[in-house]
Amino acid sequence: MKKVIFIFNPVSGTQDKELVLHSLNDVLDKEKYCFEVLKTERAGHAVEIAAQAAADGVDIVVAVGGDGTVNEIARSLIHTNSALGIIPSGSGNGLARHLQIPMDMHKALDIINAGLVDVIDYGKINDIPFFCTCGMGFDAFVSLKFANAGKRGLLTYLEKTLQESLTYRPETYELETEDGMQKHKAFLIACGNASQYGNNAYITPQAMLTDGLMDVTILEPFTVLDVPSLAYQLFNKTIDQNSRIKTFRCEKLWIRRNKPGVIHFDGDPMMMEENLSVEIIKKGLKVIVPHEKIKENLNVLQKAQEYVNGLRQINDLFVEDIVQRNRSIINKNKQLIKKLTKKNEE
Repeated sequence: MKKVIFIFNPVSGTQDKELVLHSLNDVLDKEKYCFEVLKTERAGHAVEIAAQAAADGVDIVVAVGGDGTVNEIARSLIHTNSALGIIPSGSGNGLARHLQIPMDMHKALDIINAGLVDVIDYGKINDIPFFCTCGMGFDAFVSLKFANAGKRGLLTYLEKTLQESLTYRPETYELETEDGMQKHKAFLIACGNASQYGNNAYITPQAMLTDGLMDVTILEPFTVLDVPSLAYQLFNKTIDQNSRIKTFRCEKLWIRRNKPGVIHFDGDPMMMEENLSVEIIKKGLKVIVPHEKIKENLNVLQKAQEYVNGLRQINDLFVEDIVQRNRSIINKNKQLIKKLTKKNEE
């Protein structure tokens, strides 16, 4: 029998992971697998558990959580014989969505039961592993604010995005690849091993996990008039067609900025120096993936749902934007009324 360990983070994401754990006895193939369930107790604990599991020769280590939990577990499984499984239950689930692992926990467990293994690339930014995306600029800045928000979920992320977009200023970056050097003033730079941040927000829509290359997306300065098309294209998998976007592919990228600042790797923020190195490591991680037939069936169902979700997310974004703008106008009017009142009193 194959040994499987399920690692879950009780505080990540917005879903009830206890439901997943209660389903294991009913859904997991006990003739094929024996399993153990372990709960993380602190940040970084999943790294330790997964490393021990790999050293013990565990066949599959399953991350029950979001991209942060997936990252912690996957970094301990690279270049080992243990395969990563994913039961997506986080806020964004970027890697799971790219791999077309169902968001439904029972269907995700069926993927584990089938046990099909593929080997994918992963990335490193200054030696910190990432499996989905990394980046700097506005998205990293928002990741930092989101991490300190005290609550999770898409609406919290959108709220932070709208708040910070009003004051964030683009930076100038020097980018160097094996093909030469270029300079950009950019709102953000995203490096994708996979195609999306999560929640079907496709920042590097053409990225593939097995091509040995990273897809780089540069969002140059834009105006408020560009926001509707950028938001729509981000969720419609066509942002690379926008005139404000520059894209290219490379194996390794050196980035120089004016000062140290925040970056993100798979959505987690970290402060780093001004000089950054980003690279793709080929065929470094074994992952449990759906069979092609399952993928095809999921595509038919998910494409319509993703389109609806995308429209809903964009609508939420604009509603929140209108609320924020109205609050700003109200506050300005209050200040003006106070000034006028004070002058009249004098």
